Amino acid sequence: MLRGVLTILAIVALAGAIEDFDPFIDIPFKRIKTSAERIAERIAEHGYPAESHFAETPDGYVLNLFRIPHSPRLNNAGESPRPVVLIMHGLFSCSDCFLLNGPEDALPYNYADAGYDVWLGNARGNIYSRNNTRLDVRHPYFWKFSWHEIGAIDLPATIDYILDLTGQQALHYVGHSQGCTAFFVMGSYRPEYNAKIKTAHMLAPPVYMGNTTEGLIVSTAPYFGHHGIGSTLLENQVLLPQNAFIQRILDTTCSNRPIMLSYCKTLAMLWGGPEIGNLNKTLLPQIAETHPAGVSSNQAIHYIQSFASNEFRLYDWGSRKNLKYYGVEEPPAYDLTKITSELYLYYGLSDGSANKKDISRLPDQLPNLALLYEVPDPTWGHLDFIFATEVKKVINDMVVDYSKAYDAEEFERK
Repeated sequence: MLRGVLTILAIVALAGAIEDFDPFIDIPFKRIKTSAERIAERIAEHGYPAESHFAETPDGYVLNLFRIPHSPRLNNAGESPRPVVLIMHGLFSCSDCFLLNGPEDALPYNYADAGYDVWLGNARGNIYSRNNTRLDVRHPYFWKFSWHEIGAIDLPATIDYILDLTGQQALHYVGHSQGCTAFFVMGSYRPEYNAKIKTAHMLAPPVYMGNTTEGLIVSTAPYFGHHGIGSTLLENQVLLPQNAFIQRILDTTCSNRPIMLSYCKTLAMLWGGPEIGNLNKTLLPQIAETHPAGVSSNQAIHYIQSFASNEFRLYDWGSRKNLKYYGVEEPPAYDLTKITSELYLYYGLSDGSANKKDISRLPDQLPNLALLYEVPDPTWGHLDFIFATEVKKVINDMVVDYSKAYDAEEFERK
């Protein structure tokens, strides 16, 4: 896998060096739609309404949120208020990932068909949230963030925007991978936001990572697991940016009859590992259109640091900067006992990133854990929580049912 990643990084450098490159001059390659075209078409082609919203964070990042306000199957456009759910993507990903399985099997449509007001978030730095009112995207400080800032700043700003617009007091939350990590950051670092969460569903949550078997993390830990020259050279820059030249190669390679199936999957989301498993392979062309969606190198480094330290703690900037930022030489650990949201944890036995041994450390620290669910299928992996052919039956129906049960009980209490 690492060899493949290095190959793509070389292509990124080559493409970036050709300033006047025309990405659509070669006819045999497929034309890649713009981000705005993709998300609107994906939702609208199934008859669902789609809205685009923008939330600005206190440090100037402009986050593009997408909304499915109601379902055409329910004819409930005039009904208000509807319970709200926010769905958050993982590393190297964006809001598109949750839509690709289509109206029958994708979680946002399942929620909409259950009567929910559905919101899809996008973290700073991905293809939908690459603007800042104070910084140019080419400035290194634009990329000076990890998943700490996504959890401590982006999620609160997103939640406040949604609740202000809808008039609700709280919402349901679903995160996959980094979307879980960011939630754990928010719940512990900004504990006041626990009161704004009804239920929180963590799909494949990488929190403690000392037992991960993900090859990319394990192989790079000697170089980036502790602050040193490796992380100093890689910090504060875009990692695997979406580039028109690269997307054309990936989309063409992964379309119709994929000739490099495992390679395409790995590029779609690096945490997935080399096994195909339960992946709906027909989604590969669409995955290739939008992934990798762009992240800061600090996000990847932060995960590698979590593996090396076997702790869930803030970003390690080195002892000198740690003293400046945190007042101590070692980065402080997040206090998970402050997460009082009603939590539901879901994990798979073939997940190399969110390992069962690491997840088993969580229950004793979570005061309001409602569910710890192990998917019975022993082949269930990290990407299966959003891309598996059986994801609706195995995961989505359960997640939606728990949300509905909470809302029904809340209605009875009122």
